[in-house]
Amino acid sequence: MATTENMSITPEAAEAAGDFYTYVEGVGNIPRDIYKHVKSDPLGDLPRYSIHIVTQHFLTFISFLILAATGLTLHFADLWWASFAISLFGGAETGRLIHRISAIVMVAASVYHLVTIIGGTISKSMRKRFDIKRTQIPLPKDLQDIIHDFRYFIGKEPYRPKMEKFMYKQKLHYLAILWGTFVLISAGSMLLFPEKMATILPNPVFFQDLARLLHADEAVMAITVVVFWHWSNVHLVPGRFPLQWSFITGRITREHQIEEHFLEYLNNLKEIPEEREYMKKILREKGLETY
Repeated sequence: MATTENMSITPEAAEAAGDFYTYVEGVGNIPRDIYKHVKSDPLGDLPRYSIHIVTQHFLTFISFLILAATGLTLHFADLWWASFAISLFGGAETGRLIHRISAIVMVAASVYHLVTIIGGTISKSMRKRFDIKRTQIPLPKDLQDIIHDFRYFIGKEPYRPKMEKFMYKQKLHYLAILWGTFVLISAGSMLLFPEKMATILPNPVFFQDLARLLHADEAVMAITVVVFWHWSNVHLVPGRFPLQWSFITGRITREHQIEEHFLEYLNNLKEIPEEREYMKKILREKGLETY
């Protein structure tokens, strides 16, 4: 198998090596395992999220934590720990007020997100800069990446697939958040405005019971997904532990970008002259400059 140490490679040899090398005009042949040799700032080297996305994530994160803490405490008020937890919020009535204020913040963050996504898509489309591959929209390639990644983890592939800005796991996270937020807001609104909903929906008793069930169960499932799936995949995996700073800085480390979002890194090379110079320097140092 080809390695990146002490060797030079021609474009013809790179083509013969298949997916191991990717030729970038003006840079050279980039081996798939170059992420092992680059330097990375834990706070991030390359742009990933806009200030809008960072702000939306922060508002959603804070409001979700408060909603989970107050909502589950009120829902399980008959359990032994609930009385103590409720006292921390100043009592049941204050807890309900805090819960509703946090819900307003989450709804506002969701509206902010939709406006940003829709408005940004329209703006990019008008300027002919919209690229569906750089969005969270699921594509057939995601299924191919899942199969390839699974084969990699069981030792059947030497390297991970070349993935876009958002890989399949992140798209699944995003879809789960969209669905969970929709259910929580819809069911919560039915519980908050029962009289109004009774004039709109048939069989209001049934829908109130359904809303109560959906709101509580979806909250428990959302907490489970966030803690045991999202946090573990984003922050606790090797190479990211104890924290990945992208959600605060809006930037991603070079090593992470190349390993999990190689195709987006190719976009970085096209768009950021400094990154092209850095990669050319690494290729020279490793003896991989193209003849």
